[in-house]
Amino acid sequence: MSTRLHWQTQGQGPDVILLHGWGMNGAVWEATAQQLAQHFTVHVVDLPGYGHSADVEATDMHSIVSLLIEQAPKQATWIGWSLGGLVASQVALSHPERVQKLVTVASSPKFAADLPWRGIKPQVLSAFTEQLTQDFDTTIERFMALQAMGSPSARQDVKTIKQAVLSRPSPNENALQLGLSFLANIDLREAVSELTLPVLRLYGRLDGLVPVKVAADMQSLLPSSSQFIFTQSAHAPFITESEEFNKQLVTFIG
Repeated sequence: MSTRLHWQTQGQGPDVILLHGWGMNGAVWEATAQQLAQHFTVHVVDLPGYGHSADVEATDMHSIVSLLIEQAPKQATWIGWSLGGLVASQVALSHPERVQKLVTVASSPKFAADLPWRGIKPQVLSAFTEQLTQDFDTTIERFMALQAMGSPSARQDVKTIKQAVLSRPSPNENALQLGLSFLANIDLREAVSELTLPVLRLYGRLDGLVPVKVAADMQSLLPSSSQFIFTQSAHAPFITESEEFNKQLVTFIG
């Protein structure tokens, strides 16, 4: 087993780190990274168990954060999509001195629904967990389809996500199971309400995984943060509305 994560770096300027979501890998950020590299030094990482880091083992959130911090630039803006937003938030909580600004994309401090909190129904998460052991590839494919569902460009968005994911080694099953357990069980709502660094939260209006109403709930939890809602996007606004997405980031990071 390796203990070194796969990173790719391009561009120059302030450091920016991009974290992908569950079942994905760093290749999903390719177009975003190219655009941001015109303004920043962009670091894209494959999380433990995913893509070119498929042979890196992590057993909990703490070990994932430790592996990231070991190789990450000393100070950076951390941008996390979906499950990656949960990881980036934990990095900000555990190592505030390393995170200048935090951006969460189609993410939530608590993914599972727990009335009145909006989120993914627990039975959906448990079904994914069960399906994973039976049919690995179909489960990932279903999840990709869910991410774009509702977007006017859903078919093209799924194609883009799929091409990116398939361009790198498949994730290992332990990492996928661990990620689903994070989505089902982690609740950082109270912790993130204490964050004092600049935070930008980005949402897709049509997102079926992180309901857009989470944006208002988060504004109450973290009133000092900023938010933006992409009107044509589901769960992957950086693909569906890439130009506006990059503009929001460049403005926020400065």
